[in-house]
Amino acid sequence: MAFHRILGLIISLFVVGCSNYDITVNDTLIYGPSRLLSVQAVSDEALAACLRQHIEDANLTRVEQVTAVNCSNAGIGSLDGLAQFNAIDTLKLSGNALRNLVELERLTALTRLWLDDNQVIDAVPLAQLKQLTELDLSGNTKLQCPDKGLFAKDITLRLPSHCAGSTP
Repeated sequence: MAFHRILGLIISLFVVGCSNYDITVNDTLIYGPSRLLSVQAVSDEALAACLRQHIEDANLTRVEQVTAVNCSNAGIGSLDGLAQFNAIDTLKLSGNALRNLVELERLTALTRLWLDDNQVIDAVPLAQLKQLTELDLSGNTKLQCPDKGLFAKDITLRLPSHCAGSTP
């Protein structure tokens, strides 16, 4: 009986010790550890780098695990390709060079979005985001002040100072 326990312990240690390796038999993969999610089709290298770092830090293997991302002050100029991460509900993009927000229309899970201190001119694409409860557009000096009815009534909305009378 002691032999079986020792053998079981050795096998357990072997399996745990090999958890980061592929195990093959006759060139057939029997086990492979989960691979980190790869970032593809994101045109802005600064955005891609930020996403890769977030995925690595959080050890994410599936796109639906990417739910909260902070890419503030990362030098991002384009959001093209971000919509593939459609489970993002919290997104911080403060202090970048963003102007075009059309890609954000497809992130329908977004509830909190920071776009302060960018180069946003038109916030209309964000009107599609019905789940938004918090939106920061402050510091966008060229923003065309959005119509009062563009966003949900219960949203916490921060606009640039030149839009002071335009909050819903």
